[in-house]
Amino acid sequence: MRKINVNLWGIALLVFVNLNCVNTKGKNTTMRDNSEEKLYLDLGKNIAASTQAVLGKNLMIAMAKGGPEYALEFCNSKAIPLTDSMAIEHKTAIKRVSDKARNPLNEANKLEKSIIVSIKEQLNKGDTPKPEIREVKGKMVAYYPIVTNAMCLQCHGKVNETVQQKTFEKINDFYPNDKATGYTVNQLRGLWVVEMQKTK
Repeated sequence: MRKINVNLWGIALLVFVNLNCVNTKGKNTTMRDNSEEKLYLDLGKNIAASTQAVLGKNLMIAMAKGGPEYALEFCNSKAIPLTDSMAIEHKTAIKRVSDKARNPLNEANKLEKSIIVSIKEQLNKGDTPKPEIREVKGKMVAYYPIVTNAMCLQCHGKVNETVQQKTFEKINDFYPNDKATGYTVNQLRGLWVVEMQKTK
């Protein structure tokens, strides 16, 4: 039975990764050279996708081992350190942010929140959410939408619907100021933010 569960989580992980950080045709407000824009968007996409894959693999193992409650323990203690280790590997800065953060360290700043609003408007219109890229303090910063799917909803959905009561209690134990429940499928959960040094 566990083997079946692991396989199901593997499929869910692939869907999760494919639904996030895959669209690189975002409009840009600061760069004029579309080829340069695409270069940075592609670079950032690869960094975000590889980081997502590492987190997803570990999350899948945690879910298979002990369900959503065990996965919450993983997220609480390992998600940010794993993300930081990938930033070191890629020699860049990368983080996940949200306007409805679970961990206060993932709270979006003013600029990031404005991008979140813009991407939510795209989703509300039925459009595919697009990443954005900006020049910020001499660095190129790319923002990739993280969109919810069924797997996300076990910890981020509606309480007593997709989030079980025991999971909700564990969320409150780890994150007493949590703002990250109530989502449904295909909503914007937040952004991957990848900061890159300019090459020119």
